[in-house]
Amino acid sequence: MSHSILIVDDNTLVRHLLRSWLEQHPEWAVCGEAENGQLAVESVKQLHPDIVILDLQMPVMNGLEAARQISRIAPRTTMIMFTVYSSEQLLKAARANGVKDVVSKSDLLGEHLLTALREAA
Repeated sequence: MSHSILIVDDNTLVRHLLRSWLEQHPEWAVCGEAENGQLAVESVKQLHPDIVILDLQMPVMNGLEAARQISRIAPRTTMIMFTVYSSEQLLKAARANGVKDVVSKSDLLGEHLLTALREAA
């Protein structure tokens, strides 16, 4: 059984790289992409993903505000923040807004993100 994932990042290259990486793992199915938090909220309403991978810094609506809204409209959707700005303070703020984990883009992508996704599922 695969888990559906929505990828949210304002960087097209990051979204495409994540999609390519995720599609190599049969347990994950990318159901959509969004380039800002507002589109992420709309996509969650339409696509009902199991997991949302959210960037922090995005135009229109940042990842924390998007997480706050997603947790209200889809409380069972798991969210993982994927950002270059990883810190203990961000982790606390993210969890307060319904995010399960914060993964740094500068970490070893494969292992940390894969672990976070498996825990989310």
